[in-house]
Amino acid sequence: MYHCTISMFLAITASVKGSRSSFTRSACDVAFHPFEVLECILRCVCSQYRRAAHYNITHLRRQSFYALPSAQMELLSAPPFELPKTFDAVDAAIDHNAKIAEVVLATGLEAYGMNHDSTEWHGAATPSDMDKVRSTIRQLYRDWSAEGVLERKACYEPMLEALDHFFQQVVPAERSEVSLLIPGAGLGRLVFEACKAGYRVEGNEISYHQLFVSNWILNYAKEARKWQLYPWALNFSNHTSRDMQLRKVSIPDLVVSNELDTASKRMNSKVHAYQRMSMAAGDFCVTYKHPDYEAEYDAALTCWFIDTAPNLIAYIDTVKHCLKPHGIWINHGPLLWHFESTGAPQKAKSEGDTRAPTSAGLGSASDQGIGEPGSFELTDEEVCQLVERCGFHIEEKRLGEAAGYIHDTESMMQSTYRPSFWVARRL
Repeated sequence: MYHCTISMFLAITASVKGSRSSFTRSACDVAFHPFEVLECILRCVCSQYRRAAHYNITHLRRQSFYALPSAQMELLSAPPFELPKTFDAVDAAIDHNAKIAEVVLATGLEAYGMNHDSTEWHGAATPSDMDKVRSTIRQLYRDWSAEGVLERKACYEPMLEALDHFFQQVVPAERSEVSLLIPGAGLGRLVFEACKAGYRVEGNEISYHQLFVSNWILNYAKEARKWQLYPWALNFSNHTSRDMQLRKVSIPDLVVSNELDTASKRMNSKVHAYQRMSMAAGDFCVTYKHPDYEAEYDAALTCWFIDTAPNLIAYIDTVKHCLKPHGIWINHGPLLWHFESTGAPQKAKSEGDTRAPTSAGLGSASDQGIGEPGSFELTDEEVCQLVERCGFHIEEKRLGEAAGYIHDTESMMQSTYRPSFWVARRL
């Protein structure tokens, strides 16, 4: 595989049918047009995030507040309530979050070699785009703040421990010989942790919102705790106090390049971490069912990922295709089936496209990936039975510790999951 490194160590690769080449800019699978998608992302991450948040979160609340009878408005404006001051404080929090969105934009423009001063793509983001940007910014709390360590420990630590166990015959200095695939890599924390442990890792992510943020964290954030994030400020429900609503966290909790450099030297790694970590953009099933990826990886790690599948069989077939014989699949996560209420997303078929569906294993009806028709939901028990029917043996299985997801531990509403943890071996 050829890589073109954006900065000193993270290669953003293009996964193209028939080749596994690299570009001077981060690129995606041929199922997407990179600059069309990029344009959408840039519209989202620029000034519209700031403007939309101010309008939806504080402007509309001010309108409702000033519509109250004057006596009630005066009461709530005075101590201890001081709601106008709360709105001002939330506005300030929005500005801090917007600074993060805007630095992500700047680094994304640099990666793509696009003009920062151009305004042709400003102002057209959809509500769905904005929701994705807001949730991605909040996800920085989980993956790249010191305060998110409990969530990371509950989710990533069991997977890394299992990885070390199943490859215990490999000394840390030689773990670069063990190749990992992490689909649904998100903001890249698990990719980083596995690389830091000595393994050769490729992350895959379909969301360009998350790819842009992970690119910034992994490649450009060179000072720990530099950026202030207010993960809970934009929600006004279930807070015990305003201090709890307005508390901040600092990101990132560490400098990725420093940590990888230190870890490589400590374990005397044969291959430096800078050469062992990459990210590929694109639909997991479309990208990794390509013949170039057949029997490519020693292990696959899926963390809070398999419930994003409309058709889980397609995911299982793709993991099987990628793994070497007797390769290991480590899974951890709940089953909050993402398409339970809506069904599988349908990708528009191009006019005049009359290609017959192809078949690969049990799961593939075509090369549309997540856009293929059909969906179903299974229980945890049924998932494991299906995994075994599709060519794996479950080596171990248990319910994990209760875990939250971007979880406000001080909230009056506590939502947690009992994620399923299992390890399967390809037969």
